[in-house]
Amino acid sequence: MRKRLGFLLIIVLSWTMLFAGCSRAADTSSDGKTVLTLWTFASQHVEFYEKMAEEWNNRHPDKRIELRIEMYPFNEMHNKLLLSLYSKVGAPDIADIEIGKFANYLKGEPQLVPLNDIVEPVKDRLVQSRIDIYSRDGTVYGIDFHVGATVIFYNKEILDQAGVDPDQIKTWDDFVAAGKQVKEKTGKPMTTVDVTEFFAFWPLIIQQGSDYLDKNGKVILDNEINVKTLTFLYDLIYNHKIAIPAPGGGHHAEEYYGFMNQGGAASVIMPMWYMGRFTDFMPDLKGKMIIRPLPAWEEGGLRSAGMGGTGTVVTNQSEHPELAKEFLSFAKLSKEGNIKVWEILGFDPIRWDVWDEPEMKAPNKYTEYFGKGIFDTLLEVKDEINSPNIGEKTPLVNGVVGSSVLYHAIKTREKTPSEALREAAVRLKQ
Repeated sequence: MRKRLGFLLIIVLSWTMLFAGCSRAADTSSDGKTVLTLWTFASQHVEFYEKMAEEWNNRHPDKRIELRIEMYPFNEMHNKLLLSLYSKVGAPDIADIEIGKFANYLKGEPQLVPLNDIVEPVKDRLVQSRIDIYSRDGTVYGIDFHVGATVIFYNKEILDQAGVDPDQIKTWDDFVAAGKQVKEKTGKPMTTVDVTEFFAFWPLIIQQGSDYLDKNGKVILDNEINVKTLTFLYDLIYNHKIAIPAPGGGHHAEEYYGFMNQGGAASVIMPMWYMGRFTDFMPDLKGKMIIRPLPAWEEGGLRSAGMGGTGTVVTNQSEHPELAKEFLSFAKLSKEGNIKVWEILGFDPIRWDVWDEPEMKAPNKYTEYFGKGIFDTLLEVKDEINSPNIGEKTPLVNGVVGSSVLYHAIKTREKTPSEALREAAVRLKQ
C-alpha cells in the first residue's frame, strides 16, 4: 500500500512540476523581450491588451515585453486561476477577474500583488468607488476597465412626440409623470423592467445607499429601502401602467432587441457599457437615443451607480511583478490607456479627467449613434457613482434576484415584493 501511495505521489509531483514548467515558459523571447503571461475571458479585452502591449513597446524600447494572452471560457478561467493561485503553481503574471468573482480571490491571504503604489499617483483622478470594490483593508488588488455608470437611455423621438423634455426629469416622481404623458400621447410604455436580470433593481437601491449585502457581507436584501424599490418597479407596471416586463425577460434578450429597435419603449435603465448593445443590435435607433443621469429619489440625491466590472490583477507567482505592474498601470491607469478603453472597448474609463478630452468626442460608432455629449452626462454625475458591496455571496444573490425575486414579484406576481425579498433573504442567510 505504501509503495502504491509513493508511486501516486511521484506521479502527482511530476505532473505538478510539468504544469509549473509549462506555465513558466522562457522568461525572455528570442528577440530579447520579457515574456508576461495574461489570462482573460473576453475577446474584447484581448484586442485591448494587444494594442496596449504594442504601444508599451513603442514607448519603452528598454523594457519591451512579449504579452502572451490566453483566453478561456468564463467559468473555466476563474476556476483555473483560483486553483493555480492556491496550489501556488501555474498562475499567469496578470489576470482579469470579473467583479462578481473577485471576493473569492481575497479569502484568507490574497495570492495577489498589492497595487497601491501604482494607484496612489493618480488616485485623485479616479472614480474612487471603482478602486474600493477591488480592495481589502486598504490594500488595492485590482484595476477596472470602466465605471459602469448606470444611466437612462431615452428615445428622444418618442419623448418629442409626447412633448416631454428629458432634461426636466429630475426625480423618479418626474419620471412617472413623464411616463404617463408618453403613454397617453403615444400609447408606448415609458420603460421596461428586467425580470431575469438585476439591472433595473440593483442600481436603484445603490442610489439610495442600500445594497444586497452590507460592508461586512451580511445579507440585507429584504430591508426597507429594497422593499420600497421593488414595489416602485411593480407600481410602474401595474399601478401607473407606464412600463412593461422586458420582452424576453431581460435587456439582453433577442426579443427585447427587436422590440426596442422598432421604437417599443421610450427608455431603458442600463449601465453606460450597454451602448454597445444599441450599436450592435438596435441599428434603427441610431440618432434617436440620448443618455441622461438616473432620476434622483429626492432632490439632491445620487443619480447613478456603478455596475459590472473586471479587476485586473498581478499574481504573486509572477517572476516580473514590477514590470507586470508597470504595464498594468500604463494599460489601465494612464491617460493614454483610459482613452484607449473608450476608443477600443466603448467603456466609460475610470479616470474622470479624460472624460472631457477631445478624443472622447472624436467621431466613432458611439458618437455617431448617441451624439458627442456622451461624457457630459458622466461629468455631471462623477461624484454620485456609488458601487456595490461585493462579497462572497454576491454571485449567489444576483442569481436569486434574477431567477426568483424579480420573476415572482414582477412577472408572475405570485408573491408581493416584500414576500419575494423576505423569502430570498431567509434562504441566503442560511
